[in-house]
Amino acid sequence: MVYNMSCFICPVCKEQLNIADRSYACTNSHTFDISKDGYVNLLMSQQSSAKRHGDDKLMVRARRDFLEKGFYEPLQKALCDVVSDNLTSESVIADVGCGEGYYTGAVASLSEYRISGIDISKDALRYASKALKECEFAVASAFSLPYADSSVDCILNVFAPSAYSDFSRILKDDGILIKAVPFEDHLWELKCALYDIPYKNKPEKRDDELFRLTSTKELKYKIKLTCNDDIMNLFKMTPYYYKTGRKETQKLISLNELEITVHFGVELYEKR
Repeated sequence: MVYNMSCFICPVCKEQLNIADRSYACTNSHTFDISKDGYVNLLMSQQSSAKRHGDDKLMVRARRDFLEKGFYEPLQKALCDVVSDNLTSESVIADVGCGEGYYTGAVASLSEYRISGIDISKDALRYASKALKECEFAVASAFSLPYADSSVDCILNVFAPSAYSDFSRILKDDGILIKAVPFEDHLWELKCALYDIPYKNKPEKRDDELFRLTSTKELKYKIKLTCNDDIMNLFKMTPYYYKTGRKETQKLISLNELEITVHFGVELYEKR
């Protein structure tokens, strides 16, 4: 039997996982089956008490349909530029909160990087693992990452929770963290259409003790959505969808055209 070393470690005993046939296993005989879609579930039951783990089918499908139309291609390119400018071939990359793999796949196409992704949503990973068979994907929590200490050259963190302590643990001493975050005007017109009193996005909290911000690339441009499907897909892929009442949501259902500001920051951090 041929064994291939995984990027992941066992969530039970923290030993290295190896891949054989249709499962992952460690030297202590803890075994995790690979799903028919190609991902492995490394989420321990005590790591999340939520009834719904991550984005559901509706959110994942909406995001996939929206991103496939190229509205966020400038962000995808900006992330790829930062990766290619700061990493060498065969670097180990962990995409934490990879979703359905839109950004993971773009980075994987740049070079012979060893790239894996984790997300808490099985629905998202079904898309990712089917589309990107050259990458490894695991259901796991960002706050209990299934990577060995000092084993990763780069962490990608795109609109996902930031577990800075665990990020620092898994990064090598010269490792980097690349984050994509919403800036203050992101989706401003969408919020104006929904709410009587819209609000600007607040800056994301950083951990200046563990990471030093070395550069920020700001992206700000308009996208024109010319059908209600695109408007609703954008809405459904945001946290606003599950936090907005029926009365406010009804305002969007009647819209067939909307020009919206997208406002991102691509931030590069060094581990202290």
